[in-house]
Amino acid sequence: MENAEQFVQWLRSVAPYIHAFRGKTFVVAFPGELVTAGALPVLAHDLSLLHALGIKIVLVHGSRPQVAEQLGLRNVEGRFHNGVRITDTAALECAKEAAGELRLDIEAAFSQGLPNTPMAHAAIRIISGNFVTARPLGVIDGVDHELTGVTRKIAYETIHPILNAGGLVLLSPLGFSPTGEIFNLTMEDVAVSAATALRADKLIFITETPMITDNAGTEVRELSSHQANAVLDYSCIPADSAFYLQHAVKACNAGVGRAHIVPFSTDGSALLELFTHDGVGTMVTFENVESLRDATIEDVGGIIKLIEPYEADGTLVKRGRELIEREIHHFSVIEHDGVIFGCAALYPFPNDAMGEMACLIVNQDAQTQGDGERLLKHIENRARAAGMKKLFALTTRTAHWFLKRGFVPATVDDLPKDRQHMYNWQRKSLVFIKKL
Repeated sequence: MENAEQFVQWLRSVAPYIHAFRGKTFVVAFPGELVTAGALPVLAHDLSLLHALGIKIVLVHGSRPQVAEQLGLRNVEGRFHNGVRITDTAALECAKEAAGELRLDIEAAFSQGLPNTPMAHAAIRIISGNFVTARPLGVIDGVDHELTGVTRKIAYETIHPILNAGGLVLLSPLGFSPTGEIFNLTMEDVAVSAATALRADKLIFITETPMITDNAGTEVRELSSHQANAVLDYSCIPADSAFYLQHAVKACNAGVGRAHIVPFSTDGSALLELFTHDGVGTMVTFENVESLRDATIEDVGGIIKLIEPYEADGTLVKRGRELIEREIHHFSVIEHDGVIFGCAALYPFPNDAMGEMACLIVNQDAQTQGDGERLLKHIENRARAAGMKKLFALTTRTAHWFLKRGFVPATVDDLPKDRQHMYNWQRKSLVFIKKL
């Protein structure tokens, strides 16, 4: 009975993700090392489950170890410059051979349908073709990379109807030029180009690399794009992990909603990353440091102008300029073209490992842009970084907004003792708490 209850609780906990992901487009990229490690059948099972949940999937495979194997069989020495393969005619033949074998292996993995297996009754159809247009990488540092190329265009207008019809699209790390040439590409480049062209909601790298850690050895679970750039500049992460992180940042800066770097060494890593709160990999999100940032004393005037209408109608408790100036270090703001369009404050209660999110306001003209969500996420990240385990908010007007974002109703008694003493019983604000 206990296991049954756990299953029911688990299924309920993943339901919001299922609703959120249905109809979304995910680009899932994995290296040839995953196939070599024998993990392809498990990945096919997991992706078939995502497909069954209504998620549109584009697969991009790598082939580095398979190309190296083909080169060895032909006694051809691989050549590299700054970690990039120089593809001559012999190496291209090896790349074509490897891509062809991998494509067949992948198609076979998604064709499984034995009873009592995760693929039973799946009937997934994989479509591949000349969807990738490429150009030569050219001469860099005086070195001609010959038939090594970069993605120039993805045939998104052809791929979208396939996805809408229930097909799964497979892209190989090979591209074609209008003159009929074939170029050897990197899996990461193809994946970023596909995610960008398709306006994908997620780009997921299933990698052979371990979990990304900072200089102190702490696992890095979530980064904004500018934080990721700082990690690349100042952290000593391995070259392979850095390569994935660079491409994750590039995807987010180009408009992809989220990019994930997930080690395949954990069984079911893709599912764990997508359907659990903390995940098992590193998620990169776009956050423009110029628009979402900690507030400074120069922002006081903009904050006052933003919150005045809400103080006037009773939505917010009145705060004088002197109080805001004194507490400005608690505030974060969203700024567009020099104008403050949103703000929120985080007040810590360290003895209870809790924080209060207060004064969450977005300009009425910008409330459909998702700035409230961004501010909430920013405050949650600040709270986690400060060691807080719970975030609470008091509101009289926006209870449903907090409920939809994972907060649960609570009572005044659930607040930190110091905050209970400051509770305004005349306003009778509702209390909501969220576990971080």
